[in-house]
Amino acid sequence: MLLVMMSSLLAMSPPFVWNKVNASTHESDHLEDEQVEVLETVHVHGLRLNKDQQLGPVPKYTPWPTMPPSLEGQEVDDWMKARILVSKTAQTTLVVLVPAKNRLINLAGVQALEQWTFDPQMKGDDPVDGELTVRLHFRTQE
Repeated sequence: MLLVMMSSLLAMSPPFVWNKVNASTHESDHLEDEQVEVLETVHVHGLRLNKDQQLGPVPKYTPWPTMPPSLEGQEVDDWMKARILVSKTAQTTLVVLVPAKNRLINLAGVQALEQWTFDPQMKGDDPVDGELTVRLHFRTQE
């Protein structure tokens, strides 16, 4: 009986249920990510630094993005989301999934991400193609 009542409730209100489940926000990234690297004005979601976690490519060189000088002194709270495809030969391809609202933030993020290098993801002893998704958050005010 309880199962039937719960099924009816879900059937009556799927938009409410699905909007809660699929809503991707910056706050949900904080809750979902196991590790968030926080700097003074930029933090990065989705980058695992532990080489033993072979869930994706292993970062070797990851220079952090910096706040564009022309935005210094201004209140900034903007982010971008990107996917980095890493081939089994460690070649990278950057795909911007969600651009920042500010063009200068996009340029700073892309400029930093294009310098990142990785060891390929491994499946046993064999390198395989892999990918990781990161969100760069530029923020000057709490």
